Amino acid sequence: MTLTQTLLNRFPGGLYPASVVEAGGAAYGLRRRHDGSRALAVAAPAGHPALAAFQGERQAVGDATVIEGAVDTANARALRESLPWLRPVPLGLATSAGCGDRLGLATPGHARAFRAVGGRIAAIFAQQSIREMVRTNRSPDNVLTDATFGALQAGWREPIGADADHLKTPADIDACAAAGFSFFTIDPGAHVNDAAEEMQAGALEAAAVALPWASLETSHSDFMARYAGKTIDLDDRQVLITPADAARAAVKYGRAVAHVVAMQRHLATRLKAYDLEVSVDETESPTRLGEHIIIASELKRLGAPVVSLAPRFVGRFEKGVDYIGDLDALRENLNAHAAVARAFGPYKLSLHSGSDKFSVYPLIVAATRGVAHLKTAGTSYLEALRVIAVGEPGLFREIVGLARARYDTDKLTYHISARLERVPAPEALSDDELPGLLDAFDARQALHVTFGSALARFGVEIMSALAAREEAYAAGLERHFVRHLAPFARAA
Repeated sequence: MTLTQTLLNRFPGGLYPASVVEAGGAAYGLRRRHDGSRALAVAAPAGHPALAAFQGERQAVGDATVIEGAVDTANARALRESLPWLRPVPLGLATSAGCGDRLGLATPGHARAFRAVGGRIAAIFAQQSIREMVRTNRSPDNVLTDATFGALQAGWREPIGADADHLKTPADIDACAAAGFSFFTIDPGAHVNDAAEEMQAGALEAAAVALPWASLETSHSDFMARYAGKTIDLDDRQVLITPADAARAAVKYGRAVAHVVAMQRHLATRLKAYDLEVSVDETESPTRLGEHIIIASELKRLGAPVVSLAPRFVGRFEKGVDYIGDLDALRENLNAHAAVARAFGPYKLSLHSGSDKFSVYPLIVAATRGVAHLKTAGTSYLEALRVIAVGEPGLFREIVGLARARYDTDKLTYHISARLERVPAPEALSDDELPGLLDAFDARQALHVTFGSALARFGVEIMSALAAREEAYAAGLERHFVRHLAPFARAA
């Protein structure tokens, strides 16, 4: 009897079919119990070295040992050692997409969407910022553990990455590197000086001279000699950087560049191989083309191996809704920034707050020729709420009521424009009308940014409702993410 058959006999009808796999002389699978919880199943010949790595209840079945273990961090680590395709790796310049998962339940649906669109999009299933981890009461280990078991459940066999998103401190790096993340997004937004936009010549020059040039391993005079008055040739345009442009870029982004380099060098003491992303998208003013050139040039001069970079594009990339702004202006902006990425990298342009930006995807794919990274997050949580709105309208009404109560507080760390007065009171709607709130601009954003409050109040109920409707959630995510991924799949 094969080890796979041993598992199937031990757990008749209880294993996710796609999860069952043999490797290295052992068989693995994921079991769904009658109460809706999941367990890891492992079968190997008695004395097989892989057995020692897993924790759980052991039973002799013929010549084999079968383990039924918890879906926890220790077993996830052991699983990644036994099934190396579940171990996050650097993805390089491959067209890629990250799927944030605030609940830890979305990976099977995400995987179905990647498969459905075909192409060769590199997948990141574990992606969460430290800010979101705090709000969801999760750790880097929790995030990677959930993605590992979700990928096993889906039968995923392709390389995957894991994005430690919007990291701001060395301690953030340490926690995520120790957990096993492979993609590190450094967010130096706190070090970007947006006031440079309004500075007059004298103030701008004084601020530039006062920058911590030693941490940039250069001097003010050398910096200005490198950039002031220079014309940069890109593949389809020329960019003149005036002395005022150079000074403004230094004041606006100099400290941010120094912070990125310090973080990258710290990361290099923890890992030999990783993907490095730099994110300056969460700032008030768009990144000028000359500023992008200077950021990229300085990072390269200082040895930071950038794989992707997220500038602040023109227009508004708000949470949970499509792009707000002039699409023609955005097309030109994307083309220009993509030309910089080719000339000074190559590296991928990264689209942050990328959820639901359906009008933008064809534009960034065309501009970058597929050398792009898409980052999504809260839209998977909203699709979970859609399942609850249909299946448990009473719970959804309570979540909407809480969102209305918490919106003014929870929105403060987001760039959004929803107005609370346009979010209807849930008691004013029939059950059939409730799912429509997920398609209404203001209600969608209010529900999006109050996820932390909702999980703190109703987390047990939300998880229970989704566990009972696992297939509905996966199918909904597949439909939703096919729309996100299809333009990138064509490019890949």
